[in-house]
Amino acid sequence: MGSTFFYTTLCFTALTIVASSAEEFKVGDAVGWRQPSQNETDLYNHWASNKKFHIGDSLRFEYRNDSVIKVGKWEFYHCNRTHLASAGKDGTRTVNLNRAGTFYFVSGDPEHCKNGQRLAVEVLPLHPISESPPQPFSQAPAPSPLSISASVSSAVPLAFISALLISVIVVAIATLA
Repeated sequence: MGSTFFYTTLCFTALTIVASSAEEFKVGDAVGWRQPSQNETDLYNHWASNKKFHIGDSLRFEYRNDSVIKVGKWEFYHCNRTHLASAGKDGTRTVNLNRAGTFYFVSGDPEHCKNGQRLAVEVLPLHPISESPPQPFSQAPAPSPLSISASVSSAVPLAFISALLISVIVVAIATLA
């Protein structure tokens, strides 16, 4: 019983670490999901171009008297809703970006779509551990033996540690079963 609790807690901690890097984006920021005016038909393309979307992130659409539909590439470019992947009409919809690649969304109103209420987002692999640029190589003095463990542990990617931890948990649970 005690070991099951330990492994469950360990698994929960690992998943929390992995999930903590995910972001939720409100589509359109302050303007939300609405039909663009005539001089802002590129509103959602511009909004998406300033963001980086990764696996695990989500998009939150907020709208009134409208809807959002996840569609394929052809339906996106032709504002055609004949082959719907999924739809929503309740005023708020959150979509999880669960794979790398392009996701396409249009308004449920074909005229709104033709007027620019459509969004394509390119989803990148999992979030990088650090957004800081790599440091140039320099000839630094060798670290003292006491500082080696700290520098090694900070260099190991969090995703690798999480994956290793999850693997250990799965093996341990399988052994207990």
